[in-house]
Amino acid sequence: MALVQSKLINNKPSPKNKKKWKRKAKHRKREITRLKQDLLLFQEDGIMTAGGASCKCFFFDNDHISGGGDATTFTHVLRRRFLRQVRLNETRKKKTSEGSSSTRRRLYLSENNDDVTEQLRASVDFLVDLCDTVSNPDDANFANWSHQAVDFILDSIKNITSHGKITESVEGIIASLSLRLVRKMCTTLQGDGVDQVHTDIQFHVQHLLRKLGSEPCIGHRVILAVSQRISLLAERMLFLDPFESTFPEIHSSLYILIQLIEFLVSDYLISWSKTDQFATELFEEWVTSILHARKGLQLLESRCGLYSVYMDRVIGLIAKLVGLAASLQKLNSNVLQNLFC
Repeated sequence: MALVQSKLINNKPSPKNKKKWKRKAKHRKREITRLKQDLLLFQEDGIMTAGGASCKCFFFDNDHISGGGDATTFTHVLRRRFLRQVRLNETRKKKTSEGSSSTRRRLYLSENNDDVTEQLRASVDFLVDLCDTVSNPDDANFANWSHQAVDFILDSIKNITSHGKITESVEGIIASLSLRLVRKMCTTLQGDGVDQVHTDIQFHVQHLLRKLGSEPCIGHRVILAVSQRISLLAERMLFLDPFESTFPEIHSSLYILIQLIEFLVSDYLISWSKTDQFATELFEEWVTSILHARKGLQLLESRCGLYSVYMDRVIGLIAKLVGLAASLQKLNSNVLQNLFC
């Protein structure tokens, strides 16, 4: 043992390794110094949020929709911190459900891993779980983590689309994200004193979907999922007793769903039409789905004619924007005819 110990003590690092680690130490020291200076600058400008929040902007207090995220010196730091939080979430899920797939997913979530698709899937799960478990939507942690999740998902999609066509697995992840968040937005809560909380959660999830919709491949699928949900709720309400406890919640959900379509169309339809990856078939599909949803709402006119009025306004907005964009006028003639009727 003494001989082995003496060999370990006398085994000095080579000059090449010493230079390598010295360079790394200097680089890390410069990085820390630069981040400290940037932090002081942001604090002096009053941009940082109160209470040491992990996000520097008031996500749910700002209705302005920007085309892309602001490039800041904190982007990389926030990304690494967000991935650590996602790994913690994956670890907790792994403890409750055993299986090799959850273990494999966690191993892929390395900060230096290039598997963007796997990171996208885990980030989507993280965001949906966050919305499922939130009890107070005004909580600062919910705003911070949901904002970072949205930014990370959008950046991942842009990264994937920049390397070519979206794969089927990514399309499945996006479709799952749209369906799960739309379902969460319409989830019925039972019990006393939950009406206000339910309404707040609805608007917060709507805001998340509106932000995510800035990316065309997400926005198209969100509108499709929303229009299909409207048709289902309209059919359900047609045979529902107005005195049922679920009636007011379905009534509220219909309005917030139609409003979300209006937001996405007015905010993004023109910009979507100018992209190279504009999904014409998907656009025609959700336009047809919206027209079908209008027919379902027209059957409810005897109960509330405002549904049809609101939906007609949204369809009129779509027709107006299609008329302004030359690329959108090359669509299926039957779809255009039904839209402009």
